[in-house]
Amino acid sequence: MNSLTVSYLQLNLVWENSRANLMQIEKQLSLLDRSVDLVVLPEMFNSGFSMNSSQLAQSMDGELVKTMTNFAKEFDFAITGSFICQEGGNFFNRLLFVFPDGQIEKYDKRHLFRMANETDYFSPGNKRLIVNYKGWKILPLVCYDLRFPVWSRNQFKVIGNRVNSEYDLLIYVANWPAARVTAWDKLLLARAIENQVYVIGVNRTGIDGKGIEYNGRSTAIDPKGDYLKAPSSEVVIESVILRKDALEDFRMKFPVGMDADSFQVITSH
Repeated sequence: MNSLTVSYLQLNLVWENSRANLMQIEKQLSLLDRSVDLVVLPEMFNSGFSMNSSQLAQSMDGELVKTMTNFAKEFDFAITGSFICQEGGNFFNRLLFVFPDGQIEKYDKRHLFRMANETDYFSPGNKRLIVNYKGWKILPLVCYDLRFPVWSRNQFKVIGNRVNSEYDLLIYVANWPAARVTAWDKLLLARAIENQVYVIGVNRTGIDGKGIEYNGRSTAIDPKGDYLKAPSSEVVIESVILRKDALEDFRMKFPVGMDADSFQVITSH
């Protein structure tokens, strides 16, 4: 598929209230055009960024995952976002990528935000997920991962006079506070430019149960570092059409992958 239509939901999440959040998500999803291919939700979309893992966690067999699967099937598009998952006695900030047919792929947040004590309540992931969906290769990551460019790095493979890229679209789902939103804005632009990919960053808005303010700034950026959708601070649904031919044309005309460094990421745990 040459084009990919992506919608993202910038929400004012209700603190630790899964039912209320899922109700507002369902309402927003029902407003979307059926031409949408992928919907992106914020980090911990059903609870807000809570460390109350023992009370809020759900299993992969729980109602939340079933609800996400039902949404994907009912509306016939893929859905991604993260929630608090309990598995094998551990808690994870787990991102799910749910396909329209109900298939699920998962990624556990690698970089836990120690300044909010996330490291005390959750276990880190140790493996990236690259999703193949409708001819697009997608790398979904979570919030604090944005600050670590090596983890986000596109790997380039030179074959003759062509460069094959590991992925085409980089997604960050987040609960990124207003106090540090300048970093959010600038790092999203940098990740698009350095990796020659589309970037979509989805944040929340409002004030959470700990009194932390969020001002959204969700956005879509092209491989040149230009905004496809300008950031905003309101509760909003945005949709953008990404074009594979434009991406490949830019990569051919400006093949930075020819000169990229090869490396391997070794996780310590």
